[in-house]
Amino acid sequence: MNLASRSLYRPGLIAMLAAAFVFAVGCGPKRVEPKPQPPPPAPAPARPTVTLQASPSTINKGDSATLSWNSTDATQLSIAPDVGSVTAQGSTKVTPSDSTTYTITATGPGGNASASASVTVAAPPPPPPTPQPDLNDLFLREVRDAYFDFNKADIRVDAREALSKTADFLKNYPQIKVTIEGHCDERGSTEYNLALGDRRANATKQYLVSLGISADRIATVSYGKEKPFCMESNEACWQQNRRGHLVKAN
Repeated sequence: MNLASRSLYRPGLIAMLAAAFVFAVGCGPKRVEPKPQPPPPAPAPARPTVTLQASPSTINKGDSATLSWNSTDATQLSIAPDVGSVTAQGSTKVTPSDSTTYTITATGPGGNASASASVTVAAPPPPPPTPQPDLNDLFLREVRDAYFDFNKADIRVDAREALSKTADFLKNYPQIKVTIEGHCDERGSTEYNLALGDRRANATKQYLVSLGISADRIATVSYGKEKPFCMESNEACWQQNRRGHLVKAN
């Protein structure tokens, strides 16, 4: 082979080798890129929590108790009955008229939660027993005497009204018995006034009997002028002494 042929052969061989390398590289396995991993799922929203306390838990009617609460992960809170919407934590006073259970409801993205607290309204103590009236005091307050004109034993208009009230009292207390004392003013003899006092006591008794009071509940006695209620010698004083005076006999 001559020199010119060798000079052409070498570059051709190099080109063939380069082409073979490129072909070999181009026909080899392709590199596969890994697929990107999806992001992890977001965590589920936390479920709300809530607490509720009442202090004190027992009150007297008309007093107040304090409701206190706390919550987490809630967007809305409400207390029933009567309180309504509240903040995530806080307190409020309540004055229930009767025993009441309060319930707080918490709502959030993670669901609902509730809590309850009761306030007991204590029953008021029974009223103290009504004291029984003292019959002696009632007798002195309610029983009326009958007054008379000078030297007479007739039942006057004012005496009828007084004895009507006395009869009403005696009807309400049938266990009471009375003694009617006949009294006179100082004028006249002792014997005359004893007789006049007796007529006045009996006239008073008969009028009470006519009003429905049993005769066996009424005794009579005459003191004439011996036990005056007033000691002055004038008409105003004498009028006080001319009476049928009732006293409680038992």
